[in-house]
Amino acid sequence: MGRRGPPPKPTNLRLVQGNPGKRRLNRKEPTPPAGPPECPADLSPGAKAHWGQVVPRLQAMRVLSAADQDALVAYCETYARWRAAQNFIVRNGEVYPIKNGLGEVIRLKLFPQARLAQQLLHSVRVYQQEFGLTPSARSRVHEVLDPEQEAMCEKFFGD
Repeated sequence: MGRRGPPPKPTNLRLVQGNPGKRRLNRKEPTPPAGPPECPADLSPGAKAHWGQVVPRLQAMRVLSAADQDALVAYCETYARWRAAQNFIVRNGEVYPIKNGLGEVIRLKLFPQARLAQQLLHSVRVYQQEFGLTPSARSRVHEVLDPEQEAMCEKFFGD
C-alpha cells in the first residue's frame, strides 16, 4: 500500500510560506546541489528548445537545482509532445469524417492526437505547478531575501 495523504512540503517552501500550521520542520532535510541541471544530449529537439526557454525562468525564480534534472527532462519532453499534438490539431482539426459505402458522412471521429493533447496538457500543468510556473503556484510562495530567510530560520529553529 502506498503512502497516505499529500506529500510533505519541502522545508524551504514551508519557511517562505511562514509554516502556517507551526508543524515541526525537518532540520535534516537534504539540500540539493546549487546550480542548474545540465541539458541531456538525448533530449528531443522540441524538448531542448523548451529547456532553453524554461531553465532561465526557473533560475531567475531561484527554484532550480541540479537535483531537478529528471523532473525537468520529463516536463520538457511532455511539453514537446503536447506542442506536437497541438500543431497536428491546428493543421488538421480535432475530428475527421467517417463515411458509409455511399461516401456520405455518417459521423465525426476524434483524432487520436486530440485526446493525446488533452492528456498531455494535464501532465504539463502538473509539472508547471511543481516548478511554480503557474500564477496560482507562484501565489503560494513568496520570494525571500537571504537575510530575511536567515531570520526565519532562527525564529523556527532557534539557532
